[in-house]
Amino acid sequence: MSTAVAHRAVITGWSAVSPLGIGAEALSEGLRTGRSTDAPVDTAQWKVPATRAHLVPGFETREVLGRKGTRSMDRVTGLAVAAVGSLLDQPGSVRETESGKRAALVLATTTGSAASMMDFTRSSLEGARPYDVDPAVMPNAVMNCAAGQCAIWYGIKGPNTTLAGGRAAGLLSLNYAIRLLSSGRADTVLCAAAEEYSAARYWLERHSRGAAAPDVALGEGAAVLLVQPASAVTPARPALAEVLAVRTRVATGEQAGPALEACVRSALEAAGTSGDDVWAASSSDAPGRLGHLEREILGRVCGSRAVDRVPAVGRLGDVSAASGSFQIAMALATAAGDPAAAGRIVLVTSADRDGSLACAVLKLSEAS
Repeated sequence: MSTAVAHRAVITGWSAVSPLGIGAEALSEGLRTGRSTDAPVDTAQWKVPATRAHLVPGFETREVLGRKGTRSMDRVTGLAVAAVGSLLDQPGSVRETESGKRAALVLATTTGSAASMMDFTRSSLEGARPYDVDPAVMPNAVMNCAAGQCAIWYGIKGPNTTLAGGRAAGLLSLNYAIRLLSSGRADTVLCAAAEEYSAARYWLERHSRGAAAPDVALGEGAAVLLVQPASAVTPARPALAEVLAVRTRVATGEQAGPALEACVRSALEAAGTSGDDVWAASSSDAPGRLGHLEREILGRVCGSRAVDRVPAVGRLGDVSAASGSFQIAMALATAAGDPAAAGRIVLVTSADRDGSLACAVLKLSEAS
């Protein structure tokens, strides 16, 4: 699947809830200072062996969002709702267009909340009867719970979509957002991605990565991009970058490398540019061989300076489905502090162990 941008789509805002804190400024400041987010995990709280992770500091859903409507809200939903709220609360936000009937939400995820799914299933198996479950918890076990809650909280009444695509989900959601705009289904798309830390996710990753992948510390968080037609740009919400192209492939094993390189070159060709023009190239830092292969290909196509220009998303830990959205957010944050980045090309790739590959090409705004 691919998207050629017939109607120019631009990113006019972004925000995040990350291991560096809540909001765009927290992420930007953390990248500037190089602050580490890796810390020991409270084994009693999380019910995991002694390990390390990149957690959103002090994040408790009810403390961040308030007590109303959050009693049964799970962590991934809380992260997503907080990230969308931090974007809509920014100076310059126009609620009339960024929410409402003509606003859409696309949320990237791996499975939704693995913890909620497993807890709900366990309660059914352990109860006196299979239906002896807490009905208030059931919505959390549905993959699109987080996206639905974001729409309810902020009055987003347009198309509401959840895309489960593993590490490639962030770029797949950007591709989907552009399709919504170009087809006239929405005037604004909140393009988000979220991943939580939990004991369930810890054990799933530990048993599924395989011997070839190192024990990379898990991360969590949510990032959201405001995607609009170029015609919607205002002085309060200027264009930060134009989405020139998104391309995807599917390949595993020995075919993954050639397929990813073909995907990158196809995206550059569709964007009307080349690897020599790329100012920054960001990989998704997949654990193990796949991540090394991704960086090797980007270095070959774009050069090592481009690969090193934006901090690696792995600094936030393994944020899985949120990787692509965080990569774009980190590129925009880095470009904002470098006048030489104006008008330059940014290339973002994703590679998932299940075979999903994606590449997006962005052109940064000419404004300083």
